Amino acid sequence: MSTSTPEESRLSDDHCTPDALLHSAPARDVTPEDLVMAAGRDVTPATLAWARRKLETEGRAAVEKLLP
Repeated sequence: MSTSTPEESRLSDDHCTPDALLHSAPARDVTPEDLVMAAGRDVTPATLAWARRKLETEGRAAVEKLLP
């Protein structure tokens, strides 16, 4: 049984995800996982294969095309 109050639960949900966890760092190579997540897809063997092919042909531009 939980001993937290509704307000304590709400407060724990009122935080922001750090920017470093949401975006690929420009100083490092883009991984297939980065591209899959930037595209809003689930990370699966099929989407990872798609991302690998896209990165091989387009490089970092593959991710940059997805950004607003």
